[in-house]
Order: sequence, then C-alpha cells, then structure tokens
Amino acid sequence: MLAEQSVCILSMNPGMTSPYNHTPASLLMKRKLFLYNFKNLRWAKGRRETYLCYVVKRRDSATSCSLDFGYLRNKMGCHVEVLFLRYISAWDLDPGRCYRITWFTSWSPCYDCARHVADFLRAYPNLTLRIFTARLYFCEDRKAEPEGLRRLHRAGAQIAIMTFKDYFYCWNTFVENREKTFEAWEGLHENSVHLSRKLRRILLPLYEVDDLRDAFKTLGL
Repeated sequence: MLAEQSVCILSMNPGMTSPYNHTPASLLMKRKLFLYNFKNLRWAKGRRETYLCYVVKRRDSATSCSLDFGYLRNKMGCHVEVLFLRYISAWDLDPGRCYRITWFTSWSPCYDCARHVADFLRAYPNLTLRIFTARLYFCEDRKAEPEGLRRLHRAGAQIAIMTFKDYFYCWNTFVENREKTFEAWEGLHENSVHLSRKLRRILLPLYEVDDLRDAFKTLGL
C-alpha cells in the first residue's frame, strides 16, 4: 500500500510542481556518495541504501522533450522506487502523450517494489520505463526477487546492468564532478559482464518466449 509519507527528492526542474518536500541542497550527487553507492561490487557489504537517478522525457512524434531529471534515495523505511511512483503520479500525466522514464539504480528492485512498478506500468500504458542497475538485490535461489524482476519485465520494463557507458553518463549528468573525468575502477567491466549474465539467466524464460514469438512471426504462423 502506498501510504502518504514525506519524500526527499532532488529535482533538476524547480518549476515542476510536486506535493512533496524538495531539499534546498545541491542538486548534484557528491562524487564519493555516487562512487560508494553505485560501485558494482559482487559483495556490496554495508550498502543498505538505494539511490535512484532518473530522467523523464515526453515523446513528441520523432523528437523527445526532457521534462525533469534528478536523484532520490529511500527514506523513512519506504523504498526509493515507491517514492518515485508517488512523485511521478503527482504530475497528472497527459494520457494522450507518450512518456519515457529512465532509471539508474544502485540496487535492483525488491519483489514488492517490482510488483508496485509493474502495476503502475499497466495503469499507464503511455509510459515506458528503462532500468539500468548497478547491482542485483538478493537475486539468489529460493528468493522472491528474481520473480519480481520477471514480473516487471513482463509489464514492459527494460532491465539491464549498468556498463561503463552508463556510469560515464551518470557521472556527467547527476554528479558534482567538478569537471573531473570519470575513471573506471578495477573490475567494473568484469563485474558488469558477470551481473549481466546473471540477469539474463533470471529473465531467460521470458527471452525464450520472445524469441519464439519472433520466429513464429517471421514464419507467418
């Protein structure tokens, strides 16, 4: 249940109205904060918070218009994905227009958050969501989280692991980098490949179904 709570959102668009509280601090993430929370370690011990960088665009025919971008983190026991859903719900989106939302998250969604996001996407068919995540949250055997990701994927969300290109983009868009160039840490590429393979194994049954559909369509069946 999406209960009413105070939300801390750092938005780059101060003209965008929201019923929630904006923090009058820097709108860019500190370098150390970004590197600590988004580092794609295989064992990210102690990293209990989830950060979410977002970009919201409206698609007009062949062009797109950027409406807002910023970042937020989980607050008061409420996960960051649900906080974003409350934030975007307050915009009163035009059902006659198409919107594209892109997330860069330090952790993939838990099962409950994946369920909330999937329900939200079904309620807003004019909205598409891409999720690039640094790490997979509790995606081990006998956990509910993999099924949550499959449910989210079935609802139309595109899910991928962050690569160097995504980190470079985030560094230059959401981080107070002071014109310092982003430098990859040791193991970034290897861990990204490892996590991408793991995510594909989680979503593999869905990809196989999609491949079959494409094959049948090609054959005219």
